[in-house]
Amino acid sequence: MFGKTDDIFREYPMVLLMAFLAAVSFMATARGNFNLNHNDFVFVKFGLVSCLGISLMFGLKILSQRIGKGILFEILGVIFLILFYYLLPETEKYFTEPYAFLLIPTFILSHLLVSFIAFFGEKKELNFWQYNKNLFINIFLTSVFTGVLIGGVELAILAVDKLFDFNFNSHYYLQTFYFLAIFGSCFIFLLFNEKGLQDLEKDGNYPLILKFFTQYILIPLLLIYVVILYFDGAKILINWELPRGWVSYLVLAYSIVGILGLLLVHPLKQEAAKSWVKIFSKIFYYTMIPLIVLLFIAIFTRILQYGYTEPRYFVLLLALWLTAVVLYFVFTRRNTIKFIPMSLFAFGLFALIFPYLNTFSVAKRSQKTELQKILVENKLLENGKINFAKKVSDTIADEISDKFKFLAERKAGDFLFKYLKANDQKIFAKNIEKADFYKIENDIRNRFSNIENTNRKTGEIRLELVSLAKFESIENFDYMINVPYSEENKFILNGDKFQINNQQYKEKLLTIKISDKEWNLTPFILQTLKKYEGQKGNIEVTEITAEKDLGNYRLKIVFANLVNEKMDNVKMLNNGIYYSPPILLVKKK
Repeated sequence: MFGKTDDIFREYPMVLLMAFLAAVSFMATARGNFNLNHNDFVFVKFGLVSCLGISLMFGLKILSQRIGKGILFEILGVIFLILFYYLLPETEKYFTEPYAFLLIPTFILSHLLVSFIAFFGEKKELNFWQYNKNLFINIFLTSVFTGVLIGGVELAILAVDKLFDFNFNSHYYLQTFYFLAIFGSCFIFLLFNEKGLQDLEKDGNYPLILKFFTQYILIPLLLIYVVILYFDGAKILINWELPRGWVSYLVLAYSIVGILGLLLVHPLKQEAAKSWVKIFSKIFYYTMIPLIVLLFIAIFTRILQYGYTEPRYFVLLLALWLTAVVLYFVFTRRNTIKFIPMSLFAFGLFALIFPYLNTFSVAKRSQKTELQKILVENKLLENGKINFAKKVSDTIADEISDKFKFLAERKAGDFLFKYLKANDQKIFAKNIEKADFYKIENDIRNRFSNIENTNRKTGEIRLELVSLAKFESIENFDYMINVPYSEENKFILNGDKFQINNQQYKEKLLTIKISDKEWNLTPFILQTLKKYEGQKGNIEVTEITAEKDLGNYRLKIVFANLVNEKMDNVKMLNNGIYYSPPILLVKKK
């Protein structure tokens, strides 16, 4: 290993630099409590972009090993990473769901790029297969080695900590994990790759374990999948019903596992003794045809009902890509397996950057249209503004509030403003400024004052009252007690016996007893929640407090929140009412 270290640092300096920067960035956020502040988010952004740089720089290095111009490619790679860094938001509050649909596909595309970037124009398909097979094996070995290394080092730190009473801060363990999981795994992976392209595409014997895995595990799994899917397709035809949403994921799983299986056994097609491989290769693409039809029906059922979102867009895109793959391998005689990663990369790149038709533009435009359609069909517009006093079903109110949140997250605030009256616009603008998108959803939902509850089979209704009073004056009280979760919390104060029962799963939620006098707080909790009956989401209130004279004491209970969570047709403990541990203030008269 030490003999190869010099070669690796000399051969892959930019890859190791990216891994080191990513590891250090995430280590800087490791404080042991997982709460990020503004400065931490800068490190998270930098760490994510550096992680993207690992695969990007490795792919560019492999390309330069084929055609040269290594420094030029590295400069271009750094420029791309700088631009990508500025695509991400400045603060964590704006780091919303749409950025996940940017980051995850970009990471996938960067790895796909590694799989084929050095083989444009190369006709030796077996070299391409050997290269990717060796990458696949090296990734697997890297994960095993890294897992053992992390586990061993973490246990060693724990042993030193406990045996010598060092009392290490918990963030040391997290920092060690980040360093070994990112920089350590990258270093180990490069050790396996030795000199890169030259060794990766080198011809070798077909691994026996890969043959066993494909023949006895992967292909039987595919048979199970295809039988289930064909039976489901038959049921749909017999009952003449639309397919369930779940069928999309099963078809995609079958397709991806099947294509992986075909890629793994590709060299065996040349061996006459392995006729089962040829049969499997021919049959697989034909079995895909009816399943792709089923996939299109399933995804368009959802799109026609609710419009495009980024996940539905990507499912549709995968369906189109699978169609292209099937047509290519069924109708093209001189086909190449390079088409699979290259075509997937092209489809993915189209989804992210193509003007007007990319996933973000399509999803935003579609949800705007869906919102307009709901408002018009339910006659909720008066002079172009939403009339929140009109009678509306709970499902429609939920849909409208959900679309407001969706579009607000995607910076379509100006479009939403035109549907709100002046007073509502002020509140909406305030929440947009705070990037409190869940508050936007709850506010829009709670604006509807005449909601009709429909008979839904199963649905979750969650209401949380949140106290705005973050500080409580203890000036007029002698003692402050943190009320724990406990059936019997007993103590003596000034010779008096106190007993606090905070047992949220029983008939009495919270009782305070002094000697023989009892204060049952359950009615107060129930009445407070009843004031907001029919509403859901987070509702901010001035305070949640109650006071009472009990014996020789004046008591005041202070709640930070109250939650009422219900599931239709599901019996929950004490109707799903719970709260954070309150504070009890005590004054002796």
